[in-house]
Amino acid sequence: MIDELLAAVSQSPWALPLLFALVLGDALLVVIPGEAAVTAFGALAVAHGEPALAAVIAVAAVAAATGDLACYLVGRRIGLERWRWMRHPRVRAAFAWARARLQQRAALVLFTARFIPFARLAVNLTAGATRVPAPRFLAIASVAALGWAAYQALIGAIVAAVVPGGPAVAVAVSVVLAVGIGIGIDAVLARRVRRWA
Repeated sequence: MIDELLAAVSQSPWALPLLFALVLGDALLVVIPGEAAVTAFGALAVAHGEPALAAVIAVAAVAAATGDLACYLVGRRIGLERWRWMRHPRVRAAFAWARARLQQRAALVLFTARFIPFARLAVNLTAGATRVPAPRFLAIASVAALGWAAYQALIGAIVAAVVPGGPAVAVAVSVVLAVGIGIGIDAVLARRVRRWA
């Protein structure tokens, strides 16, 4: 039953627009499961042959870059204090950290932040507010989005190719694996952030 539902989703003409919407939404609201969606569609691309893996990566990359640019533009137009959540001490600390790091290593920080949900939001808003040049921001964000999309989709594709049990198992295992890797990367980067501070 679940495999049939997943087959219907993967073969739907709405599959890639749904993926685009989830990844774009994830750039603005970290509670939307953009990473999990890309990983799941990567698994479905191998398990069902649809949508094509290259299309999954391309759509996810464009959506991620678009979302990052939207955050940048919000930061540029609105700044970092307009809404109450922006004035919370932890959020202000994240903005301050991002501001200091963007001045020292903008490309490294922008690229790395793409892989960390809340850091991505803080860094992109701060990049806009601190007037990182838009062409430079877009170039770095686009490369980072492509790397992120390929990474997420390939996890799903590899799991679907090697784990027996059909699409439902491949999607479940690939999402759990991607979340585990993400937690590991977050832990490593958190240690590095403390060293940079």
